[in-house]
Amino acid sequence: MKENAGAIPPCARREGLVVRELPDEVLIYDRDRDKAHCLNQTAALVWKYCDGKTTVPTIARQLERDLETKPIDEKVVWYALSQLSKDHLLEDSVVPPAMLSGMTRREMVRALGVAAAIAVPLVTSIVAPTPAQAATCKPTGTACSSGAECCSGSCSTGPASCSPVQPAGFCC
Repeated sequence: MKENAGAIPPCARREGLVVRELPDEVLIYDRDRDKAHCLNQTAALVWKYCDGKTTVPTIARQLERDLETKPIDEKVVWYALSQLSKDHLLEDSVVPPAMLSGMTRREMVRALGVAAAIAVPLVTSIVAPTPAQAATCKPTGTACSSGAECCSGSCSTGPASCSPVQPAGFCC
């Protein structure tokens, strides 16, 4: 991922992602990083307009139109881009103007006014378990062939079944 200092219009990453659009948000699963992201309406619109051709001022004007709101400050777009960049949802990392670098959501609301709070972009992310981590384990007493199958991590021999967790230092 290269660094974009704002001179090049931002471009959304599309490869390795599973995207589901809902009425007021977009859910994105990053298969490369096993992370799930929920973009609120504002962040989703900014991500949608990151086509590698649309500039930050133009994205701000498109947000005004789509959200049917007062003029949107470019700071809102830069804030969204920094979140999207941090979560690897852009082709190139974005470096916001110095005055916005490291700005928190709370600082953004203060800078833009309380009325702008509804337009502040939000990206919520969680780490998704790998398929092996998400697999259901077998309870004590269930037939098994290895400790990895058992919730306790212990598979006893003859007859093979999941056994309770053994105290420390206990050896079979």
